[in-house]
Amino acid sequence: MRIASWQWGGRDHVGTLSACGREVTPLAVADAARGALPLIEALARGEPLPSAAGPRLPTEVVTLRAPLPRPLRSLFCAGRNYRAHAAELATTVFRDSLPKEDLWPIVFAKLGECVVGPFDAVRLPGSAVSTQIDYESELAVVIGRGGRDIPRSRAMEHVFGYTIVNDVTARDLQVRHMQWDLGKSLDTFCPMGPCIVSADELDGRSTRVRGWVNGDLRQDAHTRDLIFDIPTLIETCSRGLTLYPGDVIATGSPAGVGMGFNPPRWLNPGDVVRIEIDGIGAIENRFQ
Repeated sequence: MRIASWQWGGRDHVGTLSACGREVTPLAVADAARGALPLIEALARGEPLPSAAGPRLPTEVVTLRAPLPRPLRSLFCAGRNYRAHAAELATTVFRDSLPKEDLWPIVFAKLGECVVGPFDAVRLPGSAVSTQIDYESELAVVIGRGGRDIPRSRAMEHVFGYTIVNDVTARDLQVRHMQWDLGKSLDTFCPMGPCIVSADELDGRSTRVRGWVNGDLRQDAHTRDLIFDIPTLIETCSRGLTLYPGDVIATGSPAGVGMGFNPPRWLNPGDVVRIEIDGIGAIENRFQ
């Protein structure tokens, strides 16, 4: 099952996206402005999938929104979670602040208010705020059944599905403030979509993540290469903290980010970043 959110006819809709990605079918969801969140919450309560509430439409005539246009709360994000990315960070300004051993995941928050649609523009904040804007192609896990102190052995039972996010980052803000939240959470800094693919159709522990900038392949990795895998991230994020249906955990970026080049390759007005994950689809956003 692929759950998408879109606008058509001046209204918000949520429903299913066909496997080919060419058609959407609206479902009878009371508050479609919240995207897939009411649907995930209802399914977690054991309610059946709502019935269709309108005709199938070609995707090309609707405007896809983020499947979770306003997440339940901030996104949980894993940092430095691919070995090759950890190696490239060791050559940057973060080299003295990162752990020498991978004992625990690095987890930070990204404000849910910065989420935008899979093909929306990302707004550069201007040189007075940041001149070092970077991209990060990531698989994101969407929690289906909540819980606290979830053991790694049962973690996959709590996964509803998967989506794509671009963890856009202002690197100079990361360094300046000695924490990551501000540099990760500027307005429009979290493109998401194009849908949520349910866990019965995709195993996020075994898929490929790729990212392009202006057609140039920059990132190419497999989620088998995660330092801390999805069950470990769920176990970590739920230690003493309740996860709820609709919570999002971004699993980390592969190597190839702009900061990792010498000299760095920051994003500029007009640049287009495309992220594709096998089994989900692609998002593509212009920076302006």
